[in-house]
Amino acid sequence: MKNTIAIVTLALFVIGWIIFLSSARRKKKKIKDKLNEQFPGLYRTILENKVLFYRLLNETDKRLFEKRVQLFLATKKIEPVDTEIDDTVKLMVASSAIIPTFAFPQYNYPSVKTVLIYPNSFDEDFKTENLEGHKQGILGMVGNRFLDGTVLLSKPDLLRAYDGLPHKSNVGVHEFVHLLDKEDGAIDGIPERLTDHSFVGPWLHEIKNEIDQIQKGKSDIDPYALKNNAEFLAVVSEYFFSNPDKFRKRHPELYGFLEVIFNKNPTSETEKTE
Repeated sequence: MKNTIAIVTLALFVIGWIIFLSSARRKKKKIKDKLNEQFPGLYRTILENKVLFYRLLNETDKRLFEKRVQLFLATKKIEPVDTEIDDTVKLMVASSAIIPTFAFPQYNYPSVKTVLIYPNSFDEDFKTENLEGHKQGILGMVGNRFLDGTVLLSKPDLLRAYDGLPHKSNVGVHEFVHLLDKEDGAIDGIPERLTDHSFVGPWLHEIKNEIDQIQKGKSDIDPYALKNNAEFLAVVSEYFFSNPDKFRKRHPELYGFLEVIFNKNPTSETEKTE
């Protein structure tokens, strides 16, 4: 009897493993096929018109950005909640993910499975209005906007950030920077790439200096950055990527720190066109 149970258990394990491998192969092939597809001309036009970061890239980097978009869209679900989404919304979500990680081409947010798009803005407690106009929490989350590989974004805030013009804010970049920050297990304003102790101290000192300036009303950085170090990183990253020339001129030291964090100088392409 024991031998029979063991054989059946082994057989079920083997069958399950075969099914798993078969599913993984199909998924891998589907992704490969997607990456081999020609990037739609309409998508390229949307990116040119709406995503300033993309527009400032050279042609080689634009092709890389497009491949990253294809990979993101092939591996992540983007789903609406009480609203409708189109290709533009999906491209803006993908762009939000790629912009802060563009200098790390192999990175594709392994913990993210789904991005949910909501019809209204969120407040500081991550509550939004439902169809009846009442405030409600999202999925019962308290103090943590990421649940089971899910990212939540507001459609109007997302589209507002992508009008092709320089801004100081970008809700999509903000949320994906939080995810990068979370890579070391904590959303604390010190991304995993900053775990080198020789860098962390100066970075925290820079945060303190800039917070002092914000509190005194001597900085144009969004005061939401005062909430904690994690929000500080996300807020200044929005500014860094959305209006790099202005950010560099207003905050040269802080700009230098973010260059190190993201291994990227987003003003370089702007400078080439001047």
